[in-house]
Amino acid sequence: MSSIALEPSAESDAVARKRILTVLFAGVFMAALDAAVIAPAIPALRGAFGVDNRQIGLVTIVFSLCSLTSTALMAALSDRFGRRTIYLMDIAGFAIGSLIIARSGSFGVLLFGRAVQGLSAGGITPTASAVVGDTFPPEQRGRILGLIGATFGMAFLVGPILASVLLVVASWQWIFLVNLPFAAVVFVMGHRALPRVPRPAALPPFDYIGITTLALMLAGLTLGINRAVDTLTGLTLWPGLLLTAAVAVPVLVFVERRAAQPIVPLSLFASRQLRTTWVLCTGAGFGMGSVIFISSVAVAAFGTVPSKAGLLLLPLVLCSAAASALFGRWQNRLGPRRVMLSGFGTLAIGSLLVGIAAHIFWVFIVATLFIGAGVGIVVGGTLRTVVLDEVDASQRTAAQALVNIGIAIGNLMVVAVLSALADRAGGGLVGLERAYLAATGVMLVMMAISMRLQTRLPLPLPVRPA
Repeated sequence: MSSIALEPSAESDAVARKRILTVLFAGVFMAALDAAVIAPAIPALRGAFGVDNRQIGLVTIVFSLCSLTSTALMAALSDRFGRRTIYLMDIAGFAIGSLIIARSGSFGVLLFGRAVQGLSAGGITPTASAVVGDTFPPEQRGRILGLIGATFGMAFLVGPILASVLLVVASWQWIFLVNLPFAAVVFVMGHRALPRVPRPAALPPFDYIGITTLALMLAGLTLGINRAVDTLTGLTLWPGLLLTAAVAVPVLVFVERRAAQPIVPLSLFASRQLRTTWVLCTGAGFGMGSVIFISSVAVAAFGTVPSKAGLLLLPLVLCSAAASALFGRWQNRLGPRRVMLSGFGTLAIGSLLVGIAAHIFWVFIVATLFIGAGVGIVVGGTLRTVVLDEVDASQRTAAQALVNIGIAIGNLMVVAVLSALADRAGGGLVGLERAYLAATGVMLVMMAISMRLQTRLPLPLPVRPA
């Protein structure tokens, strides 16, 4: 009798979780799709606003900078006001930013729209990951976060094709207008499906000094590494920007130790498992960012037309999505150490093949498959799952934000490092091969660091309302 009474409840709970997953996947896919469609739109935007290549780079830089600096802010707001409120706010903000871009009459307005998009996108993935931790049992989190990781691969597969079609049959504005109905559906579904959490009666003072210091640190690091301000102004500012980022680190530690509710809880660095995870997040971003040079290798090695070189990335993207989903499903069986060893090892093999034999076409294709699989594994669900199981429920979004920040910093570093190495070696195929040999070394170091991870995920902490 009692078992029969439990069945409707279990069935309704499963339906509610499926609806939540749909909302989370759709929101993450929308944000990832926008990142994937911007590259094909760049020539059209340059022509529409009459800007040069140096200025058009701001379209990407503004989005990346705002997204990176808003990640911790959105995480803090989520922990204070609830995941549902902030997730829906970010979805709405992303749609507003898309509308501003589509209706922009000047390049400055377009950049403002990209800033609004970036500020909103910065909170979507961390908040979605935290909702997974709040809603699903530990044995299901890895599989779900792996599928969320796979949505990025699918977005980068669909995005360029969708953008190309819209540019042919309509105009560049529709690349951004297509976000509006998508966001509306996600917002309505999220309003119905996402769980409501009562707001605390009394909230501690917001950590304004902490978020300002963190923003200065991340802005200095971002602009110092990519040297975008130097390119725009013709001045050598990057040393000062990197120095600003370095000085901000001890200031941030000092501020956060005294904050009632810190924007970056220092307890997230208390355990070896978490400290190791943050380093591996940067390494994962480094491996992920190395994909950006694959098209250049194809052009240098085989004389591929630059506009068609991206087609050679399709096997890589498919392999990445498949690996992310599969290892998310297997991670409870394998444990985080084996998963990350497999991921960085696979990336090392792919990078090594590019470094020693990129001029052989079949070796190049095999290398891209290894790199794609490695990226799918290391940026899939494992590191996010480790973090969910290591931290208290009230710090889940802040911890997921640090995952995003680590990956973003790795992306910035790989572009700067590999570009410098390739140029120093004379550019062309020889320079790119040297750069990928260096990337192989970084992946081997990450394998060694992965040995510090536990072989199995710990027992989950007691869940308290976020």
